[in-house]
Order: sequence, then structure tokens, then C-alpha cells
Amino acid sequence: MKYTDMLVILNPAAGRGRARRQQAALCHLLNYVALQVGCSWQIVETTRQGEAATLARQAAHDGIPVVVAAGGDGTLGEVANGLVGTPAKLGILPLGTGNDFARCVGISENLSVAVDNLFTGKAHPVDLGRVGDRYFINVAGCGFDAAVAQRVNRGFRFLHGTAAYVAAVYQTLMTFKPMQMHITVDDEVISERTMLCTVANSQSYGGGMRIAPMAQIDDGWLDVCIVKAVSKVEFVRVFPRVFTGIHITHPCFVMLKARRIQVESNPPVPVLVDGDVQGTTPIEFTVHPSALQVILPAK
Repeated sequence: MKYTDMLVILNPAAGRGRARRQQAALCHLLNYVALQVGCSWQIVETTRQGEAATLARQAAHDGIPVVVAAGGDGTLGEVANGLVGTPAKLGILPLGTGNDFARCVGISENLSVAVDNLFTGKAHPVDLGRVGDRYFINVAGCGFDAAVAQRVNRGFRFLHGTAAYVAAVYQTLMTFKPMQMHITVDDEVISERTMLCTVANSQSYGGGMRIAPMAQIDDGWLDVCIVKAVSKVEFVRVFPRVFTGIHITHPCFVMLKARRIQVESNPPVPVLVDGDVQGTTPIEFTVHPSALQVILPAK
């Protein structure tokens, strides 16, 4: 790979093709801003899931100082995995469906503003979670939320973004059954019939669902949200509160902070990692403080 100051890893399928449609505008903006500061850049496109991590790892190995994830939370998570343990900084261009991590750290979905941030922002140490052999930068979990993600990833013909997530929630709820989970949160053991166990480094997922409104990306902890089994009627009544974060006052929600979480369930349930579903329980989550330097808005 030819040396450059910045490599942009673009997932053209992100945001149901939004990234591909905005590629020409992105190139124009990068050209304009890079000329002002004397910076060279290059774009590479991904062609399959998992490729972004490989490209990011190679870029860091080649000495490229800034590697940018241009896509959604899934693309961001892959690039983060490729950069762990390297001196390269992670930049973010939110071109996906949910863009939850970018929203939580104040990176605008306006492409011009987001490109400016790559050059005017400041590198900040950010924690990562780890589940199995993969790191996550935003949110992981298992149970109902992973089942919803599976449905979203299969696609809705006329719905995108938050609307697609909300539709998937109600569709999944029709057939979903709570399961017995055995959850070890550091030294505390919780055995409950549950809907889900979410482990969050950031505050939201699913296009603005603030599942862990107190989470901080640099506090050295993961925020754990356990939702006890409730009736479908009660779930529908409480669900809208997740968009403001006031759901945590409901007695079916258990909110904790931890550095290590182990989850077993009967039956095994799918595991969600930064928007992608990978594997099933049993699973372990751990926190890795200040694992990555991320370019965030200077303010």
C-alpha cells in the first residue's frame, strides 16, 4: 500500500447504499480539506464482512497514522478491531443505518462537518469491550436485542434507520420467549428469566435507543442492562422510554457497572456485537480501558 496520511475504509453497502451514494461527495470534501492542511488520503472499499478489520490492521502496519471507518456501527467495530494494539488513530464518518456511537460522541451525520472533524478533532483514549475473540466499541449483548438485529439485518423493503429497528422490535416480540439466564457480573451472580442482557461501552444502539444512558466511553467500566421477563403488553408500554433513557426507572430493568460479565442461558441465544450477530451464549464480556485513540470533536 502506498504511504498516505489517512486511509478511509468505506463500506459501500452501509446505510442501505448511502455510503456508496455519497462517495463522490466524500472525495470532493476530502480533496478540499486535505489541500488546506497539506494532507494526503486514500479510499479503499470493502467487499465483504470482516474485510475492514484486515484493511485497518494492514494500514496501521504500514505506518498510516489515521484510519477512518466510513460506514455504520458494524464497520466502525471492524476497523476498531484492526487498530487495537497499534498507534494508529481511528476517525469516524457515520454513513450507516444507526450511527449510534458517532451520535453519542457528538460526530455529526452531516458529511461536511464529519469530514472537518477528521482534521480539526482531537485524539481521545476510548475503552473497548471484548467478547470472545472480538472487540466492540459500542454495544454488545444477547437475547432479544440480538434477535431484533437479525431481523433488521435481513432488511425491510420500505423502512430504514430508527423506523426499521422499531418495526423489528415489534415483529420480534410476537414470537420471542424469555429464557433463563445465569449472569455473573464481576462477583455478583444473577439468575433470572430475562428478555436480554446488554453490555454497553457507549449509551445507545438501534438508531437512538439509549439502553445505557449513564455509560461513558472512557471510564474503564461496561454498563450492564438486564431486562427481566415481562408480559408483551407491559413491554410495549415501556419500550418507548428507551429513546429518552427513562426506562431504567422501571422495575424490570437492572442496571449495573462491571469489568467482567459472563452469560449462560437455556436455551442458547444469539450474541450481538456492534450491530452484527456473532455466535451464541455462553459468552464472556470484558473491558479494556483506553484501548484505542479515537478522533473526537475538539469541544
